[in-house]
Amino acid sequence: MFREKIKVLDCTIRDGGLINNHDFDIRFVREVYKALSLAGVDYMEIGYKNSKKLFSPKDFGRWKFCDEEDIKKVTDGIESKTKISCMVDVDRVDVDDIVPRKDSPVAMMRVASYVKDIDKAIYLVNHFADKGYETTVNIMAISRALDNELTECLQQLELECKAGVIYIVDSFGALYQETTEFLIKKAKSILKSKEVGIHAHNNQQLAFSNTIEAIIHDANYVDATVYGLGRAAGNCPLELVLGFLKNPKFDIRPVLDLISKEFIPLREKMEWGYIIPYAITGILDEHPRAAIALRSSDKKENYREFYDSLVGEVEE
Repeated sequence: MFREKIKVLDCTIRDGGLINNHDFDIRFVREVYKALSLAGVDYMEIGYKNSKKLFSPKDFGRWKFCDEEDIKKVTDGIESKTKISCMVDVDRVDVDDIVPRKDSPVAMMRVASYVKDIDKAIYLVNHFADKGYETTVNIMAISRALDNELTECLQQLELECKAGVIYIVDSFGALYQETTEFLIKKAKSILKSKEVGIHAHNNQQLAFSNTIEAIIHDANYVDATVYGLGRAAGNCPLELVLGFLKNPKFDIRPVLDLISKEFIPLREKMEWGYIIPYAITGILDEHPRAAIALRSSDKKENYREFYDSLVGEVEE
């Protein structure tokens, strides 16, 4: 049985852009948008709205900045109910660069923040909400958050924040089902006026099962990516989510076509998904940066040495 309230947000281009400095061409992004539109996906997150004062356009592709004109090149002429989303990181956006919703093809602005920066996230979200956008707060690295600090964070979000959705983000792919259940139930018990979402990474091949667990406990917003595309181990695969939800508004066929035509060839150019170094960082609840560096070295398959380098000597 499907739950009609569940919304699916695809973040293929935004999360996948972390592999290639956000340098997807317009044709590819347009093909993704077409497929998501035909599949009935609710939102497509097309990239970041980062400040060009902090990041040079010479060093990054267009989806690091998501200018309105570039987005329109993707969406123009395509009949679609799929809404466009962009993400900002705390301290990496110039709020004056964000035009009012009525002047933008973007419908939703999402703010990514650690628990320690939640005051800044609330300021940004409230500013974007006042400009007419749907808004979310994505609480990153939640596996590292202390329980009392997370409680205070959620209470503050409930009382002070205009975001419609608060996301639990398993940034390191470290969560198991029991912890996912605990976190979703905790968020639901505090966030009485907001929806709860889940954004899962696949370091231990648990992104899909943790997403199911979150849905079981009434998370109504779920993130996914086509073929699991995303930095390092990638994300919860969109095609699995659509297959699981059983909602007749979704059609998996356009996504399967997209994978065949665009993502199988992409695998020859970009590496993502479950491999041992990313599994190790997930097991140890570590950021995948060390594993990413390993995969670019001449020791890329030396898994035990990598594990020992992270664990270190055990003192008695």
